[in-house]
Formats: sequence, structure tokens, C-alpha cells
Amino acid sequence: MTIKDIFETMDYGPAPESAGDALAWIVDQGSKFGHFIDGSFTAPGDGFDSRNPATGEVLATLTQATQSDVDSAVTAARKAQPAWAKLGGAGRARYLYALARLLQKHSRLFAVLESLDNGKPIREARDIDVPQAQRHFYYHAGMAQLMDSELPDAEALGVCGQIIPWNFPLLMLSWKIAPALAMGNTVVLKPAEWTSLTALCFADICRQAGLPKGVVNIVTGDGAVGEMIVKSDVNKIAFTGSTAVGRRIREATAGTGKALTLELGGKSPYIVFEDADIDSAVEGLVDAIWFNQGQVCCAGSRLLVQEGISEKFHAKLRARMDKLRIGNPLDKCIDVGAIVDPVQRDRIAALVDAHGGEGEVYQPACDLPVGCFYPPTLVSNLASASALMQDEIFGPVLVSTTFRTPSEAVMLANNTRYGLAASVWSENINVALDMAPQLVAGIVWINGTNMMDAAAGFGGVRESGFGREGGWEGLSSYTKPKGKAKALKPVEAFKGDTAEPQPVDRTAKLYVGGKQARPDGGYARNVFDKSGKLIGQAPIGNRKDVRNAVEAARAAKGWTGATAHNRAQVLYFLAENLATRKEEFASQINRLTGGKTGAAEVDASVDRLFTYAAWADKFDGQVRQVPMRGVALAMREACGVIGALCPDDVPLLGLVSVMAPAIAMGNRVVLVASEPFPLVATDFYQVLETSDVPSGVVNILTGNHAELAPALATHMDVEAVWSFSGADVSAAIESGGAGNLKRTWVNNGLARDWMGAEGAGRDFLDAATEVKTVWVPYGA
Repeated sequence: MTIKDIFETMDYGPAPESAGDALAWIVDQGSKFGHFIDGSFTAPGDGFDSRNPATGEVLATLTQATQSDVDSAVTAARKAQPAWAKLGGAGRARYLYALARLLQKHSRLFAVLESLDNGKPIREARDIDVPQAQRHFYYHAGMAQLMDSELPDAEALGVCGQIIPWNFPLLMLSWKIAPALAMGNTVVLKPAEWTSLTALCFADICRQAGLPKGVVNIVTGDGAVGEMIVKSDVNKIAFTGSTAVGRRIREATAGTGKALTLELGGKSPYIVFEDADIDSAVEGLVDAIWFNQGQVCCAGSRLLVQEGISEKFHAKLRARMDKLRIGNPLDKCIDVGAIVDPVQRDRIAALVDAHGGEGEVYQPACDLPVGCFYPPTLVSNLASASALMQDEIFGPVLVSTTFRTPSEAVMLANNTRYGLAASVWSENINVALDMAPQLVAGIVWINGTNMMDAAAGFGGVRESGFGREGGWEGLSSYTKPKGKAKALKPVEAFKGDTAEPQPVDRTAKLYVGGKQARPDGGYARNVFDKSGKLIGQAPIGNRKDVRNAVEAARAAKGWTGATAHNRAQVLYFLAENLATRKEEFASQINRLTGGKTGAAEVDASVDRLFTYAAWADKFDGQVRQVPMRGVALAMREACGVIGALCPDDVPLLGLVSVMAPAIAMGNRVVLVASEPFPLVATDFYQVLETSDVPSGVVNILTGNHAELAPALATHMDVEAVWSFSGADVSAAIESGGAGNLKRTWVNNGLARDWMGAEGAGRDFLDAATEVKTVWVPYGA
């Protein structure tokens, strides 16, 4: 080919990257790897081959971890953790800086090794994965440095079990290990079976950095090893992978007290409006779906394009697909590399082949290289209910449909069980920023895609998991409040035998949808005072009452859309109305509980309402300092419908302490009142009725916590469940919440001082909100 031919055709010649150094590193290790435990590599054992997916060539033999290996790794991490935490934030920062520098010094080795092992194009590994991994260690070194001053009341969880996927092996490792180490935890990490080499190379630089023994431990193997880690004696599990596996982990950890974050699958919408820069949107779409062969959890795999430009957009898209270069991942001119493994390649093909003739399938006319490759694919004109529109394919397959109006775009975008990311393309910033809050997603990109940084939280909602990685919010999942909580002492209801008739009928009702409602079951139980005298009857709620309350809460979505100022005014009014009835409530509390602290409890309840009224318009998001010309907005959003089981011992203060932060942030709540002392709650709804609280925002049930907790936890229209109950319901809530992977906050049988600082504060506000990161690049 002459220079004239090159200029006329604009064809790319090959630009291969040498694999020599990476292969030499593998050979230097004997081409066989054991585990990295307590600061050194174990002798290689029985295992499996790690292959180059582009060629099928065996790169190395890895060891399948046994239960004994996992136990040894956890023991080493447990032994090392106290000294690592005691080192202090500044001391830990030095090691994290060292790891970041070593990642820089060996950046080409890591990039080539990643491309060989995973099949991704070398330029992606070189320009995105490795620099981002370095960035996470630098960023979290700074977080470690600041921990003592900025997080003085937080301490490490202990030992963290971390399980990462095969699509971004080194980057996912850095997302997990860097914040854990920064906050004083030690880790046991399992890389994916198909892509473990960069994790083992990272273990090598841990030795070079002089990292104390046992701080980082890496065990290799298949999913069975992950199960061992989940069941082991660790304090936290951090998992990135499929929704199905995430659901099983949620069930396995239920009731164990282990902290859990899940970053799971996605089916992210890529929304293009008529006024978008079409050429830019097409190029962005190439990055959204064919980056890393579409093996990206936040891939823009659902194209929603406005009807007026649909034909033109698809024509340009097909023309661009024809130009994509598919081939040897080590060629720096390649756009699309190899699928990670034949198993994954066959799964992608099976999903596309099974689409039943729906839509129009387009694949570029190109000869695929020998190896594990799959062509860029477009399936257009699909119905929103199509399996290809709903199921995560995790490959280079784009599906598309059209919309007419912004409201229809929102409806189609949210018509999924996932909620990880979304892209919006429009030259009208008003349209774009109007869309962002309406999209059910943890990340929204405006006129861009796949923008990520250590300073900005990453994570989803719905079946895309819970928790965030990166930013300040990512640190919260690796810390806990200092101090040791006491065991919760169950509170029993008083017994008595006084019968009817009563001077005044005290048969209370439930409070659902702004109205007093009789329980569906038609049953009530007697409530006695300390002397055994009958005070009244409390309704016994059941599963049907939970459904009615959740339905009423969902219908009250206008509360979420109300301004924070307006929500604050309602809370102030509620506090004032409660204060005017202080003596009445204090007397009732004393009679129900047999104590003398009723007046103090009412005062604390009024103060708590004022506190959260004050917070309503002040619990702000942030603008994150990300390395781009633009802003990343960390926006606080309401979770939606929160179900909460209130504390037993403080019947008024407990209910208010749970309700107030939730509704201050725009949530609607279904509250299950104190089980032994429910009549304070049934008096409180009279205050709600006179305080301008819209119907359905607060719903109050009474009854058996053990029976009502599973009904709340398994309800698919509840986004979060909290439990501060004296009943042993934590396991039931966490296990039941696995159905739609809702957020849970349970006490695990530990007490909380509701009259003190533990009864209020940022923990409640954090639990009542999700952080949505909205990326807005700018510039002419």
C-alpha cells in the first residue's frame, strides 16, 4: 500500500503492541500461580487455565481455591486489620500513594496483560482502565489522609470480602480495594475466573510497595470460591456482577450483620432528541455500546431515538458500524476486540438468535477473525416489551425503538427492572436537565456516556443494586460509627384481665391514605397499663393492610415533587401541633409504658420534627471535582416508598425519628408502630390530620412486627425497609428484600439511644436518599 493509497482510502494499517514484557512476566512467575495470602504467593495447586480469548492460547495456569485457602486468607486479613487501622489515615495514605505510583510505573505491563487476558482493545486498557485504576488509588490516598479530620466518628468495618467481574478486572479491583484500605479495612479479593492475571500482578506490586502482610489477600477460582468468601468470617461483602448472583448473595448474608454493597446489571437507555448533534450522538453511541465489546454493566444498550430523526439517525449509525474495525485486541487501530470467553460469546449469539424475528437485525458485512469474536449488531424497531429490550445481553448488541415526546421517552427509559445509567442527547440544556431527575438511574450522562471518576459515586437502583462506589458516599459503605452497640432488650406489652365495658370506647383504627381504616382482618388486641387495667384496643394489621398502605403511599408521589421548602413548612406545622398537645401525649406515654419520661419524650419528638424541618432544604448534593471540562452533580433524591418498623421502647419518639427524616427528603412512608405500645401512634395520626400532611404521605399500621415485616420486605413497590424493632426480623427483611433488591437498614438486635445523638442525624438522611450523579460536560 502506497502513501497515496492510504490518503485516498483512509484505511488504517496494523499497529501491534508488543506482548513480550507481559508474557515474560508470566513466565518469570513460572506460568503457574498460587494465591496471594499474608504477603506472599502460595505454591500453585490444582486449577484451571487462563486463556487469551482472541487466540485461545493458554496464558497461565491458576489455582482453584479451597475452603482452607479462603480461611487462611480471612485469618491473615483479620490478624493484620487492627495494626492497619491503628496506622492512621496519614500512614495508610503513604501506601496507597505507593501503589498508585507503581501502577503508573508499570502501566504498559498492566495494559497489555489486561488486553491479553480479557480481549479488550489495547487502547482501551491503556487509555481508560489503567489510568482510572491509578486515579482511584491517588484519590483514596487523599481520602485516607483526610479521614481523621473529616470522618472523626467513623472507623473501619474490619475485613472486607470483595468479588469482582471479568469485564474490567483491574479497574474493578481498584474500585474495591482502594476505599477499603483507605478507611482502615483489610481485604480478601476474588477476581473473576476468566481474568485473574492483573489481580495477581497487582499482588506483585503490593509486595514492591512494602504493604504490610495480610492487608491485601487474593484468592482465585470459580464461583464456588465467591460463595466461600460470602459465608466466611468477614464484616462486609462488596460484589460486582450479575443480578442473579447479587440476589443470592443478599439472601446468603441476610441476618448475619455483614455490610453489603451490590453493583449489578443494567439495560441503560440512550435517549436522542431531534435537536441533538446527530454526528456526536452516533459517535457517543459507539462508545456507549461497543466499548469493551458491550461487556459493560452501564452500556447504553437501549437506543431511544425521537421519531422525526429516526431514519436519518439509523442510517448514519449503520454507516458508522460499517467502519468499525474488529480484530486482534493488541492492535492499537482496533475498535472491537474479542469476547471474554466462548461461553459468553455463545450466550450472546443465543439471545440474538432467539429474538423470534422481531425487529430488523443489522450486522456489518465483515469477516470475523478466528477466535472468540462477535460482530457489532443493531436490532431496530423493537417493542418495549421485547425480551431483547428487557434482558441484559452483555455483548456488542444494540437494540432500538422510537419515541415522540419527552414524556414517552421517560416512560420507555424507565420501563425496565434495572436502574444503573442513562444518556440524554439534546442541544437544549433545558430538555436534558428536565429529563435527568425523571430517569430512574444512579447515573445520568448529558451529551456523553461512560464518564466515570473516583470522585463521583457510581451505582444504581432497582435490580442494578444498592450502594455507591467512589466519592464521599462510597466511603460510607466501608466505615461504621465508632463504639460498640449494646444488645437490644425486648419490651413486652403489659398483661391484664379487665373486661368491657369501658367508659370510653378506645378501639383505634389504622391510618391509610389520610383516613382512619379498620383492619382487613377485623381483629384487635387489648392494650393494658402497668396495673393491668384495660386502656383500649389496637387493630391487628395484616398483609392486605400493608398492600393498601403501600398503594396509598405510591399514589402520593406529588409529595416527592414538592419543594423542600414546602415539606419543611409541613414539618414545622406538625411540630407546633404536637407541642400544643404535650400534656395529653405525655400522660398517654406514661400510662402505656409505666414510666415517667413521657414529657421528655414529647419534647424530644417536637425537637426532632424541627430538626428535620430544618434539614429538608439543606441536605444538599455536591459538585464533584472530576477531571473534565464540565460538572458532575451528586444530587440527593428520595428513595420513594419506605417501610419502617418503629422502636418498641419509645412509642412516640421512635415513630417520629423514623418518619421525619424520610418525609423531609420527599419519601412516603408506611410505619408499623411500636408493638407493645401502639396507641400513641393511633393518637398521633390525629395530629397528622390537622397538619397539612397530604393523604398517603404517612401511613400507620399496628400489629405483630414478625408478621408484617416480611410483607413489607417482599412488596415489589417498596424501595426501602428500615427496622428498629425489638422483634427478631432483620434476617426476614434482608432476605425478603432480595426479590427486587431493595435497600434495607436493620438493627440486627442492637440497641440505639433514641433520646441521644444516635436517634437523629445524617445516618437517617443518608438512608432516606439516593445519590444520582449527573454528568454535564460543557464548552463550545
